[in-house]
Amino acid sequence: MSAPHTASSSAVLTELHRRWLAALEPELPGALQLRRQVHADPHLSGLEEPTAQVVEAALGVPMEPVALTGRAGRVGPPEGPSVLLRAELDALPVREATGVSFAAQSGRMHACGHDVHLAALVAVVRAAAHLDLPLGLVPLLQPREETYPSGAQDVVASGLLAREQAVAAIGAHVHPGVPPGQVATGAGVVNAAADEIEIVLTGNGGHGAYPHRATDPVSALGHIVLGLPEVVRRTVSPMHPAAVSVGHVQAGEASANVLPSEARLLATMRTTDARDRAVVPEQVRKLAEHQAKAFGVVAEVRITAGEPVLYNDPDLVDLVDAWLEHAGLEPTEPMRSLGADDFSFFGEVVPSVMCFVGVRVAGHDEEPPQLHHPRFLPVDDAVGDVARALIAGYLAAVELHQR
Repeated sequence: MSAPHTASSSAVLTELHRRWLAALEPELPGALQLRRQVHADPHLSGLEEPTAQVVEAALGVPMEPVALTGRAGRVGPPEGPSVLLRAELDALPVREATGVSFAAQSGRMHACGHDVHLAALVAVVRAAAHLDLPLGLVPLLQPREETYPSGAQDVVASGLLAREQAVAAIGAHVHPGVPPGQVATGAGVVNAAADEIEIVLTGNGGHGAYPHRATDPVSALGHIVLGLPEVVRRTVSPMHPAAVSVGHVQAGEASANVLPSEARLLATMRTTDARDRAVVPEQVRKLAEHQAKAFGVVAEVRITAGEPVLYNDPDLVDLVDAWLEHAGLEPTEPMRSLGADDFSFFGEVVPSVMCFVGVRVAGHDEEPPQLHHPRFLPVDDAVGDVARALIAGYLAAVELHQR
């Protein structure tokens, strides 16, 4: 008895997909203008209210505040199960060097494609306005993807997914490492868990000519910096991708003959296995404390928990890939890396898929600038491709829910 129902449901979704893609086309010119407006006036994490207001007005649906500067709404059935579609609001502290007419002039930049994602989500929602959606569609304008405290974590804590009875979450992110016209999904782990390490060393400063009368945290810091990669090698199986990378070191003032009393480093820890994520910080702590003791200084280690592993639900991935093909996009090899995205917090609550959408970067046909680069600027076609990926994700989530 289930086969006719399945065939009927498939036909209904196929027709919905056809109508949705047709309705999307007339929305894309306005979405491109919105992309330029948002790109020209970017706002950093936690300060996204002006961007949220502009995008909310363009969406044309009732929205409610979430996670401080975020917004969430709902279209389709007002009650019952829903699918969450996420786009990010925040920009980066990067001085833009693209040279386009709508380049930001503020020392801030949408160098990670969030302007594209927002414009695509607006086009998707506006195109759905007169469609008979089988499940609710929850557009989420998420703040603070680029920094802590995580906007996605706060959205989950707000109870939004529970209130809207979300059955899945879908994200789409432009990526210059994926060829244009292709979309990388991939089942399982696609991004690492990301945590931050801060190590502060305290000693007794002194004169550089009399180092025997001081306890020098700089020497201890140098040994710790060189030892951190060894922690990973001795702690984590080579079959488990992981890394600890030092991004910042600081010690005293700019003086050649003054030994400072304090030195500090900041590092990122990336892991893809839950046990590794628990064990590596303790080994980092041991390294820092023992090296500090050897040099007669004191080490304080602080670990700030960040995003969990980004995990694409295998069943949902299979369905997303099929709908991507229907939309004329080519599913390709998974885009796995030790990068991180707080979209992973949604995957801890509901089945989720992050789609990495291939893009061409304006003015760079070969070796394009990467994400967060001051010249990273996806071409206009990216808005439509991201929109089609979001629609594919919604339909896949409906199909999974109907099984």
